[in-house]
Amino acid sequence: MENSLLGSFKADEYEKAESRCTFFNLMKYWKDSLDFASKAWEMGRSDPRKVIFAIKMGLALSIVSLLIFWKKSYHDIGQYSIWAILTVIVMFEFSIGGTFIKGFNRGLGTLFAGILAFCFAELSLLAANLEEVVIVMSIFIVGFFASYLKLYPTMKPYEYGFRVFVLTYCILMVAGNRTREYNEAVATRLVLIAVGAAVCLVVNICIYPIWSGEDLHNLVVKNFKGVAASLEGCVNGYLKCTEYERIPSKILTYQAADDPLYKGYRSVVESTSQEETLLGFAIWEPPHGRYRMLKYPWINFVKLSGALRHCAFMVMALHGCILSEIQAPAEKRQVFCSELQRVGAEGAKVLRELGKKVEKMEKLGPGDILKDVHEAAEHLQKKIDQKSYLLVNSERWEIGRRPKELEDDPQRLLDAKEHDNMQLGFKSLSETVLDLRPVTKACTPCAPQSASSDNMFRDQASWPLPLSFGGHGVINEDDCRTYESASALSLATFASLLIELVARLQNVVDTFQELGEKADFKVPVLNAPPTKKSVIWPW
Repeated sequence: MENSLLGSFKADEYEKAESRCTFFNLMKYWKDSLDFASKAWEMGRSDPRKVIFAIKMGLALSIVSLLIFWKKSYHDIGQYSIWAILTVIVMFEFSIGGTFIKGFNRGLGTLFAGILAFCFAELSLLAANLEEVVIVMSIFIVGFFASYLKLYPTMKPYEYGFRVFVLTYCILMVAGNRTREYNEAVATRLVLIAVGAAVCLVVNICIYPIWSGEDLHNLVVKNFKGVAASLEGCVNGYLKCTEYERIPSKILTYQAADDPLYKGYRSVVESTSQEETLLGFAIWEPPHGRYRMLKYPWINFVKLSGALRHCAFMVMALHGCILSEIQAPAEKRQVFCSELQRVGAEGAKVLRELGKKVEKMEKLGPGDILKDVHEAAEHLQKKIDQKSYLLVNSERWEIGRRPKELEDDPQRLLDAKEHDNMQLGFKSLSETVLDLRPVTKACTPCAPQSASSDNMFRDQASWPLPLSFGGHGVINEDDCRTYESASALSLATFASLLIELVARLQNVVDTFQELGEKADFKVPVLNAPPTKKSVIWPW
């Protein structure tokens, strides 16, 4: 009796546990479904074109599916209507350029497959008893050559066409062998594929067309804005003497992160594949909108983005200076604060101005767009030349220090000078009288507030971090001087990277001017002063 009660109790507990587990699984499934629905809704809100594309896809499929009910002119057309439906499914792309290149590949592959299938079908009929051997051998030959040729680098854009060619040929040969109507099968499939392609093009072009060329144009403009924002943010962040409390692991492994400085230049560096894809689609698009020129120079947009990417590498290196463990003291940064900030601001101004010109499709004005940034870089270079003693440990220079044994014996000093032509000098007067006492650490007056997140940064401490101690717990003087030299050189590195970025801006401007000439950008309208109208008196 007790065993039976215990068994029933365990069975009830097991059922309750199973029901609870099922309930929790249902709740988790419901939660995941809501998360997916919310993300899909946000995707549609951020880019309504994706919703329109889905609507156009459904409309094209609905139109082509009407062929299933067509039974008046040809009794078997409903059987082959799947070819038109498959054509819409594989050919309908997000952009018009993608649809054109997919349609070209499918049409060319189907046409050649149909011609070759017709020839081998006639040959197999003539072979009589060897008909199956001819069909199998032809499929092997077609599969071998198509699979080999599509691996050739220049054939990469037509890889889909090779796949369609092999697929269509095999289906035509198998279906023709079964029905013994090769000509009818080839002609019917070609006509239905043409119908599906025509429906794709009409729906995609006539209903809210989406152009890859326009997406490429907008991507280049976005890249200019991203590099300009990252450049300005890096310079301001460096001059504010701030660092990351904890460097995100995603930045260290070059993955997507939420840091605005990192996102700005990373999107430019990572946009190469996207630009190549959009370029491959854009060259197939007909003249439209603001791009009414035949053979529009889309390749020059990619070249301009490549020149900009060359500058983005410098911004990445500037950001690396902020992430580095070797940091220059705040008082040394303040010496070059105004010059560094001016170069960063002028460089970002040039990039934003070029981005606006690309967006408006305007040529540059009569003035030199790089004049101000070049002057700022020259002032920074002169300041570095004047204050170069701050960037190295001048006490360790040979020209500034005499060996101790030579200082004790003047005769040995004279002999060494005559023997080795050693040119020894004293420290200059400017070094002697210069007061290098530490100045205020805060260099924020020279740098405005950065757009970085509020709690990701903290005051930056200069290197060294761990110092080596001698046997009696005393800091090693040579190591300390080495650390100080390394920390000062980090400031020189940051300044030299900034000057190198200014030098690379010239290539960006030259590439932009080449794009403006080939794409026939409009000449900017200058604001002319109003002219006084002459008054004509009646007498």
